[in-house]
Amino acid sequence: METLTQVLSSISSFVWGPVILALLLGTGVYLMLGLFFLPIRQIPAAFSLLWRGRVSNESEAGEISPFNALMTSLAATIGTGNIAGVATAIFLGGPGAIFWMWLTALVGMATKYAEAVLAVNYREVDANGAYVGGPMYYIKNGLGKHWQWLGFLFSLFGALAAFGIGNTIQANSVADALTSTLGVPAWQTGLVMAIVVYAVLVGGIKRIGHVASRLVPLMGVAYVVGAGMIIIQHLGSVPIALQLIVTDAFTGTAAAGGFAGAGVMAAIRFGVARGVFSNEAGLGTAPIAHAAAKTNNPVRQGKIAMLGTFIDTIIICTMTALVIILTGSWTSGETGASLSAHAFSVGLPGYGEYVVSFGLAIFALTTLLGWSYYGERCAEYILGVGVIRWYRIVWVLAIPVGAVMDLNFLWLLADVLNGLMAIPNLVALLLLSPIVFKLSKKP
Repeated sequence: METLTQVLSSISSFVWGPVILALLLGTGVYLMLGLFFLPIRQIPAAFSLLWRGRVSNESEAGEISPFNALMTSLAATIGTGNIAGVATAIFLGGPGAIFWMWLTALVGMATKYAEAVLAVNYREVDANGAYVGGPMYYIKNGLGKHWQWLGFLFSLFGALAAFGIGNTIQANSVADALTSTLGVPAWQTGLVMAIVVYAVLVGGIKRIGHVASRLVPLMGVAYVVGAGMIIIQHLGSVPIALQLIVTDAFTGTAAAGGFAGAGVMAAIRFGVARGVFSNEAGLGTAPIAHAAAKTNNPVRQGKIAMLGTFIDTIIICTMTALVIILTGSWTSGETGASLSAHAFSVGLPGYGEYVVSFGLAIFALTTLLGWSYYGERCAEYILGVGVIRWYRIVWVLAIPVGAVMDLNFLWLLADVLNGLMAIPNLVALLLLSPIVFKLSKKP
């Protein structure tokens, strides 16, 4: 295991090195400029579209409402990335890592907008009569047969990456949180989550979308209220915390308390990596959900899709980071979900850690549901619709296994697979960007 960990660490250093980081951020910047900052300009309009999209237009093609498509996407993104991922980024890269998470999110709005536009524009209907789409389909239908190998690579990495970012890490983080707060054995947590996930998965994307549309808004609001209470208590220190985030992004962070210190490159690397892990902009996963939306307008769904990045990182991740910094917990030596739980317990004595534990449990559950859909669609692209049933079985069995595995190894594996998954998608976005710009100019 130690040798494998060292190998993965070397691969991770390359995957999340300067070249890939430049490709990830560069693609977002290029799309943002090419769209003349449309994602930022259209935020108010996008929220209006989202509200109207709660009800499906039966005259338009698709399987679930535009609202449920975003909730399914958010179900997959709002999870351990917002609670454990933010904490890990601060632990490894210092407060400055949050600045790079913000930057990743802002340009990521353009990336996610483009992904959804292409997903709806190039989607197909599979052998089961379901609407399917995502990077593998806009690569195949947009770039042609000479690029199908790129779609295959995305699907392969996606089907495997799902078991890291969307399955085992989620189960492990919940098990860790419930063990530390309630003393529940990890294997029991994993078993219960596996049973619940299986009960939902048998209903397919429509049931996943229905469950997500109920749980995501409920837990999102509850978590934001809890974090908001702590931030209000330390309102006078918020400007100082924000200044710390910005200055440390360019100067590095000195060692303090249980924090070992981090340089600028560590802040960039872990800020961007955890930012991508949290909002998934550039990975190519969200468009798989948005391709199922009942809409005939790719641009309209693109505007709704980009809100996922805004809500996930700019709002929820920022609030988690402020709680960790304002309470002084970032120098405690804790990391992952335990650091977030420590911060909330300091800010809300007596019940703060339960906000994190139960919030993490619900967030992780919805992430398990959303990512199962992503993974099975990737597997279907390679092996056909017959693989879906077997993929779901393996998916459910992996949950209790992940609950008892080593967390550091799981995070390392997820980082590697996320990076490998993003590369084919980013290449496709750059090559198909003229189509995105053309569609966006239509009235």
